[in-house]
Amino acid sequence: MKITEGSFEATGHTSVICDFSPPRSGDAAVVGQAQIDADFISVAYNPGRAVRTNSAMLAAAIQNSGKDAVFTLATRDMNKLALQTQLLGAQLLGVQNVVVVQGDPFGERDQTRVASVNDYTPTGLIAAIAQMNQGQDFKESKLGQPTDFCIGATMDLGRGIEEEAQLAVRKVEAGAEFLITQPIFNVDHVARYRESFGYHAGKAGTVPIYFGLQILEKNGVLFSSVPESVRSELEDGRTGVDIALELYRKFQKARLNNIYLMPPIKRGGARNYEAAKEFLGKIKKA
Repeated sequence: MKITEGSFEATGHTSVICDFSPPRSGDAAVVGQAQIDADFISVAYNPGRAVRTNSAMLAAAIQNSGKDAVFTLATRDMNKLALQTQLLGAQLLGVQNVVVVQGDPFGERDQTRVASVNDYTPTGLIAAIAQMNQGQDFKESKLGQPTDFCIGATMDLGRGIEEEAQLAVRKVEAGAEFLITQPIFNVDHVARYRESFGYHAGKAGTVPIYFGLQILEKNGVLFSSVPESVRSELEDGRTGVDIALELYRKFQKARLNNIYLMPPIKRGGARNYEAAKEFLGKIKKA
């Protein structure tokens, strides 16, 4: 199923995409870990800039287990030919949902071992996939048949609401059909973003937006965007699931009915999917 078919806008029900990190091996047992009661499982692209299972292939394996899936594709590592080849492979495997990102830049140490490519900007790759959906590759040569991808893009409201709103509009105009945000801790920021996005977007402002909701752990990885008040609650013994449930209720009150759920990240990069399952179980009962 496409994201646009499973979103709140299409179904009238809260829709949840759960972030999933591919393993540093080809062990098929990872598919069992992805049996999470979300509407879609979104396979990340090489988190931590580490060698991991191909996101499109893992998404296909998860779909074959009966779960709808999304794969993430970064512009950082492949040229135009390799990216479009990867996309045709994903089509062959039956994966329809793709989220385009740039990928985190390599650190100074990594730069001595691996080169960034960035043949496309994220907006450029979105436009190229939209062109593939019309039956043309980057050389403007005709494909054997058009692709049928549902294209997603990301945004980070922490980088400036006005700038991100304008960037999101450009991505939608290029062909993005849904948007995903980084974690949100202040729901008030969303109202400001929606106002700015709607102002710049016009008719382009109707795509589903999945708002980032991160479950945290006291001894897990806490990014700089996590407010001090939330850090203090964790230090005082409140569970990350409980904090996430309170934020979810604020999301619901603000009518943020598409959720991008991020499980806790442990030290070393492992994810706590049990916390995600606990959270999802509780919101299903609510």
